Amino acid sequence: MKISWIKYKDDKQNFTVFKGLGFSVYELEDLEQTDNLIKKLIQKDYRTIIVTNEVAGFSQDIIKKYRKTDEINIIITPNK
Repeated sequence: MKISWIKYKDDKQNFTVFKGLGFSVYELEDLEQTDNLIKKLIQKDYRTIIVTNEVAGFSQDIIKKYRKTDEINIIITPNK
């Protein structure tokens, strides 16, 4: 199972430990690209995607598509 984290590029607090450990932490320069990045990660076989609340606010697909599937786990974390 592959896990990834998504945050906004200016967010200096969230997921820094995971990034430091070499995990897949993606930084969005444009929050409007959230859905596109999620789709790319799913195509790359990521099944658990963790996003900050800030990033989740820019996604239409998280609630509509992925909340009701058992194959993809999208976890929304609060911002620090």
